[in-house]
Amino acid sequence: MKTSELRKRFLDYFAAQGHRLVSSSAVIGPADDPTVMWTNAGMVQFKDVFVGKERRDYTRAATSQKCLRAGGKHNDLDNVGFTARHHTFFEMLGNFSFGDYFKADAIRYAWEFITGPASQGNLGLDRSRLWVTVFEGAEGIPADTEAEQLWIQAGVPADRILRFGKKDNFWQMGDTGPCGPCSEIHYYRPKDVSGNRPELVNGDGDDTMEIWNLVFMQYEQDGKGGLKPLPKPSIDTGMGLERVASILQGVESNYEIDLFAPIFEAIWKVARIKPEERREHTNRTASQVIADHIRAATFMIYDGVVPSNEGRGYVLRKITRRALRFGKKLGIEGLFFADLVPAVLQAMGDAYPELGSELPRIQKVLAREEAQFSVTLNAGLRQLEACDISSGALCGTDIFKLYDTFGFPVDLVEDWCRERGLKADLEGFQTELAEQKAKSRAAMKAHDVRIQGDYAVLADLPATQFVGYQTLEAQATVLALFDLNHKRVKELTGEGSVLLDTTPFYATSGGQTGDTGTLSFETGSAKVLETTAPAPKRSLHRVNCSGRLKEGDAVLAQVNEERRARIRAHHTATHLLHAALREVLGTHVKQAGSVVDADRLRFDFNHFAPLEPAQTLEIERMVSEQTLRAIPTKSQSMPIEDALALGAMALFGEKYGEEVRVVSVPGFSQELCGGTHVANTGEIGCVKIVSEGAVAAGVRRIEAVAGMAALERLQEDEALIHHLSRQANAGRENLESLLPAKDARIAALEKELKEAKLKAASDTSETVEEIKGLTLVTAQVEGLEASALRELMDQARTRHQSAVIALASKVAEDKVALLVSVAPDLAGKADAGALLKAMAPHIDGRGGGKKDLAQGGGTRPEGLEAAFAALRGAL
Repeated sequence: MKTSELRKRFLDYFAAQGHRLVSSSAVIGPADDPTVMWTNAGMVQFKDVFVGKERRDYTRAATSQKCLRAGGKHNDLDNVGFTARHHTFFEMLGNFSFGDYFKADAIRYAWEFITGPASQGNLGLDRSRLWVTVFEGAEGIPADTEAEQLWIQAGVPADRILRFGKKDNFWQMGDTGPCGPCSEIHYYRPKDVSGNRPELVNGDGDDTMEIWNLVFMQYEQDGKGGLKPLPKPSIDTGMGLERVASILQGVESNYEIDLFAPIFEAIWKVARIKPEERREHTNRTASQVIADHIRAATFMIYDGVVPSNEGRGYVLRKITRRALRFGKKLGIEGLFFADLVPAVLQAMGDAYPELGSELPRIQKVLAREEAQFSVTLNAGLRQLEACDISSGALCGTDIFKLYDTFGFPVDLVEDWCRERGLKADLEGFQTELAEQKAKSRAAMKAHDVRIQGDYAVLADLPATQFVGYQTLEAQATVLALFDLNHKRVKELTGEGSVLLDTTPFYATSGGQTGDTGTLSFETGSAKVLETTAPAPKRSLHRVNCSGRLKEGDAVLAQVNEERRARIRAHHTATHLLHAALREVLGTHVKQAGSVVDADRLRFDFNHFAPLEPAQTLEIERMVSEQTLRAIPTKSQSMPIEDALALGAMALFGEKYGEEVRVVSVPGFSQELCGGTHVANTGEIGCVKIVSEGAVAAGVRRIEAVAGMAALERLQEDEALIHHLSRQANAGRENLESLLPAKDARIAALEKELKEAKLKAASDTSETVEEIKGLTLVTAQVEGLEASALRELMDQARTRHQSAVIALASKVAEDKVALLVSVAPDLAGKADAGALLKAMAPHIDGRGGGKKDLAQGGGTRPEGLEAAFAALRGAL
């Protein structure tokens, strides 16, 4: 059975059981949840539903979810390639119940689908090869005897049900929140069933493999070790697509299934390995690492990740460079990783056709990273050469710095040490690495994902009806009030938050800042300082009340009209900029974040080079053309599948429901967006790009202003030009040529001054003396910076061709420069670097260099006499 057929059978089975089929979310974690870096399980996109923060119009769902495990709590990276079943990227089949069915149905569905007749759409796995595990109880939590009995009722023999502890069979989201026992289904793989025994379950090796985990969320953990029953127990399951496919296809490893075949074919085309050597352990492992990592890298980049030295970008960089290192083991020379991306599309394009349109961008990102890796190697080698190896060993701290800061492979460090007869302190490196991992684990530790304080009640209160697309004022009723500590109160004076049943105020979302304005009520008024949505469809207005506001009060909610108009102009301008960037730079341009407020817009996008001045002008021209045409904008709601089919752009990091809003400027821009926009592009007026620059590798940032903010900016620029013209006593048309002329004049004067200082220093008398058979030349001068001091040294070297020369310059009252030279014929008798280090402490300075020339500086010119005395003593 092909993997695509397995995926379809699973989804069809659960659709027939009344489950809503939900599309896979991105491999990056939700933008509004900083505790999740990657989507590491199918339940991540439903996390808010499980904790009661979000409600949907269905109570059971099924997915085939793209997952990534390459960091944080779930990190399989070190096992990838070395085992038959571990991956960084994989697909998880899952069925979910949000307070609907529980253990009995979940167990019945799983056993029926796994073992039911293949002719009826099930999998028909051999029951004699299957094992089931249940929670045996631990730390005061009772054993899950209920699940054990339900498995028996479903048809599992009692001797095939094994009990395990908390490590294997108890799941929890974090230190607090939903948790509960789980049951796993394991499968014995070898053809010879005589070795099938219970000891292999959760044991070493790949013979008996976990294929499906059923989590029974029935408790809530309070953070103090206490558990209380959840009012609505839920189900979260996950079945490994690749693992089950390997069973159905009768192969020994996940890497032998049909999904990987095109990728291995592409790898072997560039590898210098004979066909008969491909299954040799080292070669097989290396090829599996590359095959896994190209799938992960492809989907990471598709979802907007670019290589960098932190966060998600660091993980992408790490797995890319790991793949490149393993490529060397296969004898692959030159750039190759980016060329494997089309093979991923060939393997997975039927399930993820959207990869096709992004192929050029993905390949460009990887090709750039490959090229940069060679630079990294060179930088690492330079750092290695500068390390202190006087003890005959390279210390663990230096190895870790090379690994962590420069991305330099540890195995190359070992090779470098081996060639020089040095010991590599790998124990010290591991200590440093363990400390970093401990810090990372602490940073990634899941926080309490429930809404803070009494805000938890928001999910149980009616949703706020947003009417801000149609009007800027509305009559509303106060549903709830909260003080500054998020504690619910019956009445509010001063500062706090207000939940209304209806609001025209837009809550901060999708990069757009929330509205401000006023609430008017019978006994007073409140200034709305900010509008947010801590729970979906529940808008909270942070207010400062003049008067006493009570639950149930009627209010008149009025948005600050001028501020909303400025925000609308910037938001629609962002859409126009996005479209213009794609037109001018190419369709690889994809949004990577945005901020829209009353004063400006900020737009991050994927691109690999700075904008040329001509490109910036063309983008501004294209956007302004759309604003001058005064085109009516359109917005309509539709199913997300229909919107994507129309070509609407989905934006990076956004979380979309099944029904979405499409905002378009007909003929130019069409995007999924819930923000507020102008009714006509003429309302935007002018759009002016203020700045453009890099924010990360492969990510650029534009800042711009629109509408009244653009006019204010242009007026400020005009005032500045007028001021400069008056200062220069020249017309604005002459400013462009005037400034370079001034710069040239300043450079000439600086050169004259430097030459004068150098001539004065040259006239300074030198001290020449003999010490231990060596000629020592010393001189102190005034006002020469390091570059001029080097020129003076060149003159001294010409006069004294076999000498040790030491020059010092008092640059300022608290700054001194040093330079020490040793003639080539004295190489075995004196060391410039050592001599300078002897001098430096006396001027509170430091420095270094080679044996023939060293330089440094300090902050105590008054210590120069002592420094020269130390120099003489060191000869």
